[in-house]
Amino acid sequence: MLQLILGGARSGKSRLAEKLALDSHLQVTYIATSQPLDGEMNERVAHHRARRPAEWALIEEPIELARVLRESARAERCLLVDCLTLWMTNLLMLDDAKRLNVEREALLDCLASLPGEIIFVSNETGMGVVPLGELTRRYVDEAGWLHQALAERCQRVVLTVAGLPLTLKGTAL
Repeated sequence: MLQLILGGARSGKSRLAEKLALDSHLQVTYIATSQPLDGEMNERVAHHRARRPAEWALIEEPIELARVLRESARAERCLLVDCLTLWMTNLLMLDDAKRLNVEREALLDCLASLPGEIIFVSNETGMGVVPLGELTRRYVDEAGWLHQALAERCQRVVLTVAGLPLTLKGTAL
């Protein structure tokens, strides 16, 4: 099963995804896409790390998400990817402008063949004011297009607001 958990900052999306992974009763591998490049991001990573069960495996991969999913997916495993918008940001910041399209297409192309459960967490950024800068407008556009394409392929899509899940597609939580 493929699931997409969307929400704003501090909406409870990661906590919900972690609960779903735990409730799957499968082996869990947490795939972290962040690159803690400053003190504040280090604190966020530490907070997430402290909340996760010790027996969960961890893979840190900021760029090649499709490769990691293909290598790690198993029928008896739940993969939790947190988060897609950080992954996309990492790609946007590369010197290679084509890499985002290559990696996004690789991700979307591999989903149908992946066994097990996969839970994607991502920030919903398209519900606010359109940003002024070119890079931030591209970020919002790219995130929106990625979410649409992923939601089309997922069996369940949930929007999380104030810690409350609203099921947009699939079986309600």
